[in-house]
This record gives sequence, structure tokens and C-alpha cells, in this order.
Amino acid sequence: MEPRTANNGRPRPAAPGRLPRWAPATALLLAVTASCTGSAPGDGAAPVAGPGAAGVGDRLFPSLGNGGYDVVHYGLTLDYAPGTNRLKGTAVVTARATRDLSRFDLDLTGLRVRAATVRGAEARVARRGGELIVTPAKAVRKGETFDTVVTYDGTPRTLRGDDGGREGWIETDDGATALGEPTGSTTWFPGNHHPSDKATYDITVTVPKDEDGDPYDVVANGTLVSQEDKGRAVTWHWRTDEPMASYLAHVSVGYFEIHKGWTDDDLPVYVAVDPEESEDAAGVVDAVPEVVGWASKRFGPYPFSSAGAVVDHLPGLDYALETQTKPYFDEAPDEVLLVHELAHQWFGDSVTPRAWKDMWLSEGLATYAEWLWEEDHGDRDTGETFADFYDGRDPESEGIWAFPPSDPPSAARVSDPPVYGRGAMVVHKVREAVGDRTFFRILRTWTRQHRHGNADTRQFIALCEAESGKDLTGLFDVWLFGRGKPPRM
Repeated sequence: MEPRTANNGRPRPAAPGRLPRWAPATALLLAVTASCTGSAPGDGAAPVAGPGAAGVGDRLFPSLGNGGYDVVHYGLTLDYAPGTNRLKGTAVVTARATRDLSRFDLDLTGLRVRAATVRGAEARVARRGGELIVTPAKAVRKGETFDTVVTYDGTPRTLRGDDGGREGWIETDDGATALGEPTGSTTWFPGNHHPSDKATYDITVTVPKDEDGDPYDVVANGTLVSQEDKGRAVTWHWRTDEPMASYLAHVSVGYFEIHKGWTDDDLPVYVAVDPEESEDAAGVVDAVPEVVGWASKRFGPYPFSSAGAVVDHLPGLDYALETQTKPYFDEAPDEVLLVHELAHQWFGDSVTPRAWKDMWLSEGLATYAEWLWEEDHGDRDTGETFADFYDGRDPESEGIWAFPPSDPPSAARVSDPPVYGRGAMVVHKVREAVGDRTFFRILRTWTRQHRHGNADTRQFIALCEAESGKDLTGLFDVWLFGRGKPPRM
């Protein structure tokens, strides 16, 4: 993201081949016990099925995500009417139970749930705030992979953060867009909406043609599987085969100029541009493959099966978002902003922070990618940029000393300047300490080791020390964990 202005003892056994005199009565008792608890004789007490936790314990977002299961895949089938802003959806959530579950939660904000099933059998549902509580007809056992199908409809919400920023389902002048960071994805589909639970996606959206009989375009993450004209409506099916955090899931409905192309490595590129932004965004179509090629050399192979961008026309949004495979821009981006959001495909999208407090690993590294781009293209070198941030000459440096990058004081401040600018300064201090050769090996190792997964601050520090063979405790204590502006070193 780029703003702009987380047994009891048992009786001694008999000799082999012999049964003790107490065996018949005890066997009967054990059988009765097993029938009541689900345990088998000799296995000890089996875990009793219980509810999955409402939240994963993230310090900044304690109610976000859920415990007891891991989502494998989302199959989202949506019908959207731009004229009324009404959404109908069916979500098939395929998950693996990580404990015996008598019930579990899904995150869902607003919308009316019409029905739910678990493993094909009707399930009871209840609502509590942003939680959809699902009670299956029969407990789900640990290790079991199961489908939960939720049918829902309504007018999806637009959320406003403490800073006034909009997220969730946002109406545009010709349709709508869905933006998920940090909690907006909960407004248009039920799921486990914490970055630590990534899954693959199929997103199928049907939109009626407008009053002139012209179709709307639908753009989403991943690769376009099919586009079916049904007469009065068109159905678009997009698929994401690589795991994705829910806050990166995206749909845009509207009128777009579609540009298709390829990178030099034969990676398909899909860029959608709102006609209102066509003139200002003329360079984006060629810049996307150029930036992807540059970043691949710096950070390692591009992690997804397609690349692209969505350039919309949404005045007043005032931010861009690194929606997976196709970063979203509310207007035509400049070159540096495009670099930032495309760098997120490595840092944030493929390697996703394990908790929200680790977001500096996403934003700090993407900001440092901006510095590297400027250095490689003849503008400021990274040392000069660092000095401009330290001395307050760069306009983006305002407020960077407010708190340590790895310790945002609240959810409302997870996207504040320290996470970006000071996060990038931490990265630069690592580069100075270990040298260029080791530094770029660290970046490429990071994106390879944690490709399509999650990682945290502790793991990044461990990698820096392992690759460099140096104790970097002092560096991280001062620049990453320290409070206030450190003395120049």
C-alpha cells in the first residue's frame, strides 16, 4: 500500500496371550466411555470438539481471523448490479481443520446470510459483530478437509478508518471496486481474514449489461479463465493459483480499456485503464513489464503467473493498493508509485507478513525498492535518499520517528510513515553493514525461502545475520526497535 498526502495410570498388563480376571468388566466400561467421548480403548482421552477461536490473537487486530482451521481455497460466485449496488454471493470456503471443531467463525461485515452448509449438510449460523458463527450438524475432526458454503446478499459496505480512508466495497462513477487493507475484504465475502491464512481463489462475477446493452468489464486477481456473454449479462471468471492473503483480493467493475502484452520472460501482462485516465496513464502499459523485469533481477524471479495493473478513476481515495498480480491505482500513477506497488508483489504479496505488526517488512522493503529504482536510473543514490529522510528534507520523511517501525501503537497507525520511511532506513542500514553482494543475496534468499508464505521480523533478522555472519543486534536495536531519532551512525 502507498498512502499519498497480526493420563491417568492404568492397571498392570497381563502376560502376553492372557486376559486378567477384571478384563470383561473393564472392557465394557471402556467401551461405554469410548461411545461417550469418542476415544478408543487404550488410546487415552481424545480431544473433545470445541469452538474455533474468534480471532487469531493479533495484537493490532485481535478479532480479525479465526482459529481452528486453515483455508485452502475460496470459490466466490458473485452477481453484482451496478445500478443498485446490490451484491449476491455464494462462497465455497474449503478448509482443513487444525483441531476438532464443534463450531467455527468466519469474518463477515454486513450483508445478509441466507443459508449455510458444512460438508453438504445444513448448518446453523449466528451473527456477533463482524463474526459469522457456523455450527455444523456434525463436528469437524482435526485434519479433515471440509467445504463450507455460505449464500448471502445485500448492499456491501464501504468502511472508513480512523484516518478517514475508505476501504471495502466502494462505488465508482461507473461501477465499484473492492479494496481490502486491512479489513475491507470482510465486506464482500466470508472467510478467515487475517494475513497469516493464505489461500487460492476462483472469483466469478456476473454483471448485467447497461441500459444501452453494453457490457461492463470485470477485473480481478490472477488469470482470466473465461468471459461468457449470456445475452443480458456477462460472466467473468478469474483464477489465482498462488496463495493470497484476503486483504489482497480484489474486484473492479466498470468500463476499462484493456491492454494485453508480455514481459521479456513471456509473462502475460493485463492492464485495465479507466478511459478518464487514458491520457495520463499512457506510459503505464509499457512501464509494467519494464519494472517487473528490473525487479526480477534485483529480488529474484517474479512470484506469480501473471502481472498487470488496474488504473481506475476514483477521486478522493488518495491511495494505491498492492492487490495481488494487478496493483490498484485510483488514478494514473507516477513511475515511483508504480515501482512501489509492483515491488509489493515480492514483498507483501508473495512473502506476506505473519502479523500486522510485521507490516514494515512489506512497506519498508517496497519503499526501499523505490530508492533502488532511483539509484539505478540516475536519480539520487540510496545513500542520498537516506540522508534526505534522516535530515527531514524529503517530504515523505515527516513523522518517521513517531514510533519504531516494528511496533505500531494501534491498528489505526499500521500504515503511518515510520512503517514506510523508517522501515526503508532499516533496510539501508543492513545494506551498509553487510555490503552490496551479501545484501542482495539476502533479498533474493528472503523471497525464495518464503515464496507464497508468511514471515516475520525475527526471521528477517535471523536471515540477515546468517547470510552475513555478523551479529546485527545493535543495528536492529537502534534502527528497528529504538524509540526516537537515533544519532547519525
